[in-house]
Order: sequence, then structure tokens, then C-alpha cells
Amino acid sequence: MKTTELLFSYGTLQTPSVQIETFGRELVGYEDRLLDYKLEMVEIQDKSVVELSGASHHPIAVVNQGETVQGKVFKITTEELAQSDKYEVSDYQRILGKMLSGTPAWVYVKANQKAYSKI
Repeated sequence: MKTTELLFSYGTLQTPSVQIETFGRELVGYEDRLLDYKLEMVEIQDKSVVELSGASHHPIAVVNQGETVQGKVFKITTEELAQSDKYEVSDYQRILGKMLSGTPAWVYVKANQKAYSKI
């Protein structure tokens, strides 16, 4: 039996074409909010990511007490979580984020900042 992971996305991993290329399928998710973060924009240097996403600038979550970021939580496998790690560029790091729903989920946030739980 495959282990299920929860992955919160506020950006391009919500796009069906990115999901199909990254995971080989469209993901099913539910709305939730990441606590104590806000969104900024980052310029993506990886041409393959820009080509796949269709955007040269992507949102990036940065720590900001009291703010929330809207997005979706997807149920994925451990293998798919590893695939999402390959998709995300070095500007991001994966942490276990606190969700409004109370259920923790993996989320990619700005690298090298204070985080709740780094991998």
C-alpha cells in the first residue's frame, strides 16, 4: 500500500498541465489556507519550469505572522512528493505547514527563512 502525503499548493502545482507533466495525472484537492505566510513573487531562472508553467514569475510564500495564503491541499503518494521536489526550483524549500483546517500539509515556501519544520 502506498503512503499518502498531503501537499498544499498556492501556485503552479494547481495547474492541470503542470500536474500531468509532474505527476502523470490531474490531482484532486480541497480548499485550505496556510497560516502565518503571505505571497510574494520570485523570478524563475529554470527555463524548463518557465516553459511548463507558462510564467517567468511564480508566487512564493514568505513568513508573515497573522497572514494566510489561500490554496489547495492535494492527496499524493510519497513518490509523487519526490516528483514535486524535482519540479520546485532552489528558491523554494519544502516544510510541513500549519493549515487553517488543522491538518498539517507539505508546502513549498521561500528557502532559508525561519520555518516550522524543514525536511
